[in-house]
Amino acid sequence: MQNVEWGEFRYKSIFNKIVQGRRLKKDDQISGDIPFVMAGTTNAGVVNYISNPVAIFPKNSITVDIFGNVFYRDYDFGAGDDTGVYWNNEKEYSKETMLFFAVSMEKSLFGKFSFGKKLRSSQSFDFKIQLPIKNGKIDFEFMESFIAEMEAERIAELEAERIAKLEAYLLATGLKDYTLTAEEQQVLEDFENGIIEFREFRIGELFEINSYKKRFDANKVVISEIGKPYVVRTSLNNGVRGYINEDEQYLNEGNTISFGQDTATMFYQEKPYFTGDKIKIVKSKDNDFNKLNGLFFISAMTKSFSSFTWGGSSFNVKIIENQLMKLPTQNKQPNYTIMETFISAIQKLVIKEVVLYADRKIAATKTVVNK
Repeated sequence: MQNVEWGEFRYKSIFNKIVQGRRLKKDDQISGDIPFVMAGTTNAGVVNYISNPVAIFPKNSITVDIFGNVFYRDYDFGAGDDTGVYWNNEKEYSKETMLFFAVSMEKSLFGKFSFGKKLRSSQSFDFKIQLPIKNGKIDFEFMESFIAEMEAERIAELEAERIAKLEAYLLATGLKDYTLTAEEQQVLEDFENGIIEFREFRIGELFEINSYKKRFDANKVVISEIGKPYVVRTSLNNGVRGYINEDEQYLNEGNTISFGQDTATMFYQEKPYFTGDKIKIVKSKDNDFNKLNGLFFISAMTKSFSSFTWGGSSFNVKIIENQLMKLPTQNKQPNYTIMETFISAIQKLVIKEVVLYADRKIAATKTVVNK
């Protein structure tokens, strides 16, 4: 936009209608389908949907509230008395032009109004905004093409973001796609229909409960972006507070479950890690233990501790070992294959939902752009 020529224009030269909204108390608002706009940025200022606004303002308008927040409206709406409405019923401005106006207006008003200094539409007739010009007149063609280009770029960004997220999820889970296999579909149906046999196991039957090799004080370690995972009792980020660089002889084994003793937070730890205070290392006695079935074990263990209140007590080794959990079985032994297939199916369903959400977001953006 460096080669664009600009000119200043008064609001009243652009809009022949500059009016304040009409007051309507919340208790007097009757539920309906007409958007009712008031001051604020949440949901673009739409605070309710009603059937009885004092006045209905036309679509292809711009609202400016008492704090200088600006929004383009492509629908009919009502507005409270803390919001000004700007439009022109003699000139048919395109949506792209009105969006450009809105951006320019917001830029010119930014930081000028607050609770102590509120804006009323009647004050703004002679306010000025900068617009692109050609031969001394507003360059509508430039504004329309500029907004159209920006909208196209936004759609392209969303589509690129969708692809990047999908690739990241698939990489993190080790999956090639999110299509359920016949086996995964069957396991889901079997779970839903309750035909899978379950049995209770003591955690100590299947796992060793070990102490950390060394406790690293959270107030003394240096958190870094590189190093080995530092696992604490947080429920966030897989229990990893960050990364530290310490003597690796004190690393705890990977392919284990970290267990917070007074939070009952459990996470599968794929790689060797250091720990903070009150973390137990839960190591499987079975060589078939891996990330997929490990996630199932964590789900079963978490459920078994679900009655626990955070901070209510601290679980010692004996309590953890004797805690019962329900697992799918075959020949009275844990069925690792079913557990892995089930977790794989759940991961795919979650990824699919994320992808579908992204698709809906892109479709909604295209719908708005093409109106």
